[in-house]
Amino acid sequence: MLAKPLKVLHVITGLTDGGAEDSLYQLCHNDHHNVHRVVCLMDAGQYGPRFDAAGIEVVYLDMPRGRVTPAGLWRLWRIIRDYQPDVVQTWMYHANLVGGVVARLAGVKAICWGIHNSNLMPGATKRSTIWVAKACGALSRVVPSRIVSCSQHAVDVHRKLRYAAMKFVVVPNGYNLSLLTPDTEARARVRAEWGIDDDMPLFGMVARFDPQKDHANLIAGLAQLKGLGWDFRCALIGAGLDADNDELIRLLEDHGVRDRVLLVGRRSDIPAVMNALDVHVLSSRFGEAFPNVLSEAMACGTPCVSTDVGDAAFIVGDTGWIVPPNDSRLLADQLAMVLSEHADAATWQVRKQRAHQRVVDSFSVQRMIDGYSASWHQACHA
Repeated sequence: MLAKPLKVLHVITGLTDGGAEDSLYQLCHNDHHNVHRVVCLMDAGQYGPRFDAAGIEVVYLDMPRGRVTPAGLWRLWRIIRDYQPDVVQTWMYHANLVGGVVARLAGVKAICWGIHNSNLMPGATKRSTIWVAKACGALSRVVPSRIVSCSQHAVDVHRKLRYAAMKFVVVPNGYNLSLLTPDTEARARVRAEWGIDDDMPLFGMVARFDPQKDHANLIAGLAQLKGLGWDFRCALIGAGLDADNDELIRLLEDHGVRDRVLLVGRRSDIPAVMNALDVHVLSSRFGEAFPNVLSEAMACGTPCVSTDVGDAAFIVGDTGWIVPPNDSRLLADQLAMVLSEHADAATWQVRKQRAHQRVVDSFSVQRMIDGYSASWHQACHA
């Protein structure tokens, strides 16, 4: 028997292109039992049009990045008072702090925070973000009823920041497997567009150009792999990964792999891109909680090599390979072993099927919906 439907008000910091934003979209778009409404502290960002197209109501408070305004806080309080939600679910640090406190002041008892980050590094993470995260730790005993984390690694990190340990619930991100699925036609189409023969081994990484993603580590690894005599290509997909990025071009030329790397830039057809790749490589050195790109690639039957960040090892399981961060030599050695296995078509096909099945069994969008729903009902009865 289904639990009664809940009115859920989501408060999110922004709707830029990220994992938390995608999880919120998938949750609202695919949960047909509960009633969802979204408040964004900032503007529409990249995901706003997707919410609009799906008919998901979003209210934008248009507060400046990293700042709150009295008018924005007052409007948020009025929205909560007028909507009378059963649960307020907040997403990311600033929304946890602002949305959680305002929801309490508006009389909501069932408040769930959302944690989608697993590392706070001075010098790499904004000081204001670190301050807000630590402030949330101090308030975690009195504001939220539950703290929903997308990864166990993130739970461990935040417990050290004095977050209320007993309130944590781990709900892995979920994926729409009707869109993310093996597709031979999409593979052929994208590879033809890129000028890549079907039998040419193709690595790839879908990630914005950012120090966190450590493209330098990947490029150094590719250079060493080329030096070992292997033939391959690698596609770099995401914001800043195009010919206008002088820093990236210099990096490729200095390592002698400009001829092996395709700079694709932003793409909206990620399922097709994942199908075009033979192996997805994630070279991040910090900051990942539950790297969505790994599950997205695996859902399409594309095995993964990842650095040991966040819950990457948990996601990949025994379907792919994990290497230490910031070690291009070990990364190159692992990629060489991957190419050796890839040459055996039958063995590789089994690897692809296992990667796909791992996501089907563990990371479907329905499992995520069920996890959040259980957390909301627990919060209502806390």
